[in-house]
Amino acid sequence: MRTRRRNLPDVAIAHQNDEAVAIDECLKLIHADDLITPQDVVVITPNWVKQKSPESGVVVGDQSLKKVIQFVKSRQPRRIVVATGSAEKETTEIGQNTGLSAVLAEEGVEFIDLNHGPFTRTNLNHDRPNATNLNVLYNEMTFLISFTQMKMHEEATMSAAIKNIALGWPPAEEHGHPKKSLGIHDRLHGFIKAMAEIFPIDLSIVSASPAMIGTGPSKGVPRSTGLVIAGTDPVSVDTVAARFLGFKPQAVQYLYECANMGLGIGDVQSMNMQGIALKDAEEIFSNAAYGARVVID
Repeated sequence: MRTRRRNLPDVAIAHQNDEAVAIDECLKLIHADDLITPQDVVVITPNWVKQKSPESGVVVGDQSLKKVIQFVKSRQPRRIVVATGSAEKETTEIGQNTGLSAVLAEEGVEFIDLNHGPFTRTNLNHDRPNATNLNVLYNEMTFLISFTQMKMHEEATMSAAIKNIALGWPPAEEHGHPKKSLGIHDRLHGFIKAMAEIFPIDLSIVSASPAMIGTGPSKGVPRSTGLVIAGTDPVSVDTVAARFLGFKPQAVQYLYECANMGLGIGDVQSMNMQGIALKDAEEIFSNAAYGARVVID
């Protein structure tokens, strides 16, 4: 199995009124332009979980997705694919009704619906399920980008880069619509951790503009904070996202287990942090989300 392109906990936090500008700033701060090569097959997995507008905090923003695509195109890889699988309806229907498919057409980027095959069967270090089908793109990609909104989650505690991949890739053809209907959610944290073991995420982009508080993945309250987190270590990026929501990694079972297994760094003191200081970012987030200052440490 391949490993992450840059095995360092490089994390950047940016604060801008324009989400796409904040993404661009984060990518520059972590020197992301050095990550992708002309030989790469780059896969971008955006969160298209349900048919909602980007303003809802449920799916990613169309102009922000365009920014991510344009960044990848600037590196001139061999192939670029936007690939995801909706939990609710046909993925293409969600893309068409949210304007996200229009962005792909404008940029001339290939799209693959991960809910459909052809598939490869992949074993998991988990008991229910102990294996899953994955689109054959899994074996073809050489660089994976997770792009999602930050959310509190009614079952997973929080949703960010790691969960976006863990639930975006398993096909609805096997696991049902919604994907929770046939067993994935029975031991959800263990399943997310098992998926993280087989999916090295090379670049994680988590937006809190807007973020979803209250509950998620789709029934919460969106709050635009202007913050974006990006990094080369998904555990580190998700740890920072968790702190915005008021959690240390210990409060998010799959995240804590990923850190303990060595899949990434969960100690903020050991991360290569760039951009806005973590305490300042926590304050910006909490003031925007709750109207009060909340800082963990």
